Amino acid sequence: MPRESKAAKIQRAAEIEQVMYELYGEGACSLDYRDPFTLTCAVVLSAQCTDAAVNKVTPTLFDAYPTPQALAGAKLEDVEAVIRTLGFFRAKAKNLIALAQKLCLDFGGVVPQDVDALQTLPGVGRKTANCVMCEAFRDPQGIAVDTHVYRIAHRLKLAGPSADTPAKTEAALLAVYPRDQWLFINHQWVHFGREYCQARNPKCAECPVGQKGLCPSFSPA
Repeated sequence: MPRESKAAKIQRAAEIEQVMYELYGEGACSLDYRDPFTLTCAVVLSAQCTDAAVNKVTPTLFDAYPTPQALAGAKLEDVEAVIRTLGFFRAKAKNLIALAQKLCLDFGGVVPQDVDALQTLPGVGRKTANCVMCEAFRDPQGIAVDTHVYRIAHRLKLAGPSADTPAKTEAALLAVYPRDQWLFINHQWVHFGREYCQARNPKCAECPVGQKGLCPSFSPA
């Protein structure tokens, strides 16, 4: 593929988004939650774990600890027992309690509506912060780059070889997508990654993005 100009890449990104919107609309969050606090906890739990597995434990967790105040006073072993089926459950339980305590001490028990402030919470990195800003507050301050978004961005050549970290990949996407679309990208691409663009054996022959000539990695065979 010849070197693509910035203008051409922006136009192709817009056409890809049109296909994604036709497929998934704004996209739906795969995690079950009740409010910004429970969403933040659910996203923390989803690290290196499937959303389906998280959704199996969060009803019990949120019934027992529905607020930051309740979780801040929880016993570590009790939280561990609830989320024991998840990977890294000990570290996640510790982070959840510490997160709730910091919310109570520094933010009045309210999840902050700021991507930088969110990242001061234990267990919350930029991906989690972006998810919360988009899903809970509908105020996108970036694009959440998880494994699906990272993989798809590189297969679509919207991020180049030098964008070898989630942060660099996010920067590449922010450069080609307007802010009003940042809200949708993660949800849409997670669904797209599960349905078509899997890590192994992607379904290129069935892919509507590839069929429209928008994917440089398209391989219909």
